[in-house]
Amino acid sequence: MPVREKFEAGLKELQEKLTELGEFSIQALQRSLAALETQNIEMALEIIDDDAKADRLYEEINDFAILLIAKQAPVAIDLRRIIVGIKIATDIERIADFAVNIAKATIRIGNQDLVKPMVHVKRMLEITNEMLRLSLNAYNEEDTRLARKIAEMDDEVDDLNKQAFMELFEISKNKPEYLHQISQLTFVCRYLERAADHTTNIAENIFYLVKGRQYDW
Repeated sequence: MPVREKFEAGLKELQEKLTELGEFSIQALQRSLAALETQNIEMALEIIDDDAKADRLYEEINDFAILLIAKQAPVAIDLRRIIVGIKIATDIERIADFAVNIAKATIRIGNQDLVKPMVHVKRMLEITNEMLRLSLNAYNEEDTRLARKIAEMDDEVDDLNKQAFMELFEISKNKPEYLHQISQLTFVCRYLERAADHTTNIAENIFYLVKGRQYDW
């Protein structure tokens, strides 16, 4: 196989590994919220155990990217594709960690009745996962238009986080016996907000990949 074709095949494999890690993180977030909403401790424990797969995928991506650089000695845009791939993997792996944090919050809450429906939290999850899907597409297609859209979606997650925090704060005034749970739910919202921030980091790296410079959102 010619050198260029071999390198393109390697880049495609890197993209596939990133997509696999991204899909894992999306599913992990969905499962973590399902565990919280149904107060399913067993599912929460499974999510924590399954995180080892995300760690393995992350290590595989880094090792594979390093081998691509060492064997192919890429320059300019090709090198940026690999470096950005490594950065994206770091952000996606961190998102998977937030799913674990939500699972741990579920365990800490235990069987205590939830103080409020998870309306804001579910919407934050939906937006964050959509952002992550779009970011993977944007990376594969090198699409800065999608990258800009992701950054705009992050604002909605920030607003929902603020709304949820204010609601939980008001509830805490009248139900002090639920303070521990309220603290955990506040953390859950924060984890989702941070997950969205990491997805925005991916969008920024995609802009750098295509344009060769950082973009100030």
